[in-house]
Amino acid sequence: MIDNEEEWVSKTQMKKQMNHLQDLGMELTKLSNETLKKIGLDEDLYEAVQGYKKITSNSALKRQAQYIGRLMRDTDPEPIERYLAKLRGDNAAHNAFLQRVEQARERLIADDDAFTTFMADYPQADAGKLRTLIRNTRKEQEQNKPPKSFRALFQEVKAVMEGNSGGDDDFDVADIEE
Repeated sequence: MIDNEEEWVSKTQMKKQMNHLQDLGMELTKLSNETLKKIGLDEDLYEAVQGYKKITSNSALKRQAQYIGRLMRDTDPEPIERYLAKLRGDNAAHNAFLQRVEQARERLIADDDAFTTFMADYPQADAGKLRTLIRNTRKEQEQNKPPKSFRALFQEVKAVMEGNSGGDDDFDVADIEE
């Protein structure tokens, strides 16, 4: 007799769930150590992922992957899936936020009045640092130099806008190991 409180799950469905969790665990093995720490994994799972990275034998890799999958069953996959989606760029809200940051940077570079508006919207911003980055970015573009200040301006505007919106977008592309 099936208890009303528990939902019956077929064997096939259970296998699909376990394979999904193992695949999720395998995605973790492609991340840098710093990123893994940011996700806040269980200590056993963190160590298992670290161990996987050190193994070279194919059969040992397969066993370790199964072990990671077993550990994943005891872990809530939702925060991990959200973080990985953000790293892959699947998160539409995060992408929209990055586009707003990009637009703000373009306005700051193109128009001096945009700086006044930006400072009114984000009074916690460091005005001196922003002015310097804007000036250096304009100079870089005039002289066709590499976009060092251009990127730094983006990071600064992003940090200011995140601080105001309370976003949790504390990763960057460098978090992904190739």
